Amino acid sequence: MEWLTMRTDDGQIPLSREEIGDFSFRGARLPLVDRMRGIWRPAGWAATLSVLTKYTPPDKKPPYNDEVGEDGLIRYAWMGEDGNHANNVGLRNAMETRSPVIWFVGVSAQPVPRYNVVCPVYVVGEEWHNKRFILMPVTMDDAPPVEIGSAMEHGFRELEKRYIRRSVKQRLHQPRFRSEVLLAYENHCAICNLAHSPLLDAAHIVPDRDEAGVAQVSNGMAMCKIHHAAFDGYFLGIRPGRAGSNELRVEIRQDLLAEVDGPMLRHGLQELHGRDLMKIPRQRAARPDRALLERAYESFRAASVDDADPGILGTATSRD
Repeated sequence: MEWLTMRTDDGQIPLSREEIGDFSFRGARLPLVDRMRGIWRPAGWAATLSVLTKYTPPDKKPPYNDEVGEDGLIRYAWMGEDGNHANNVGLRNAMETRSPVIWFVGVSAQPVPRYNVVCPVYVVGEEWHNKRFILMPVTMDDAPPVEIGSAMEHGFRELEKRYIRRSVKQRLHQPRFRSEVLLAYENHCAICNLAHSPLLDAAHIVPDRDEAGVAQVSNGMAMCKIHHAAFDGYFLGIRPGRAGSNELRVEIRQDLLAEVDGPMLRHGLQELHGRDLMKIPRQRAARPDRALLERAYESFRAASVDDADPGILGTATSRD
């Protein structure tokens, strides 16, 4: 687990199969994923080591019914139809022994498949009627006081549900959203074209606390940290062009345009006013959703000068 944490910067950087294959244990190579199947139980192991969910493009239907339920827990499909298949037994053994499992979640297919790493996850239940397991992406030390084996039978208390949802958001949705958005923008800031991924964020167009603020690429844009803060603080807006066009233009708030300060303000913000975005995704399905952009632009236009202090850009109210 520590090796994966270091390689992925605590789940922030997706890995290719080649990178995943670099792992060795006690001097011997130990595959962390099966080359052909989604559930991997190494020879001689009683419990599953990892599960994998392949990337599915936004406009395609996934081949398996892997999803996050309303309770915040992950549903992972059986291997095939036989509940007693060896790989399904491995996941059941992981549940009974409370053994941690690694979940590799596909976030892109081109130019090579890449996977976000979520670990540890624990198998906390099984839905025989739906032929799938229930996974919880929370460490056992940090988990709320739930009796794991009977959690689904008795249901979580509301506090526990909120804890699980928050943990899933932090450990699954946010890293996956970041990976998908940065890959769509080829690790460039949409505003200024900066190409250093450690300095980039995945900005939500409509905040994820909003009902419309879904964690999908079409509700995200890759931005460097200064422009992300400016966007969230309504210092910077993005105006959609006429319907049917790809025109997306940067606008800077009027009071900020009139301010006199150092070169960062002048070159990093004021000179961007009226310019087109410097980077948009090649794939049409990954481009910003027009309705969400219009909604965000209206919020930008409606924001008053009092909503953010130009002197403290980094502490502006966050959309996220």
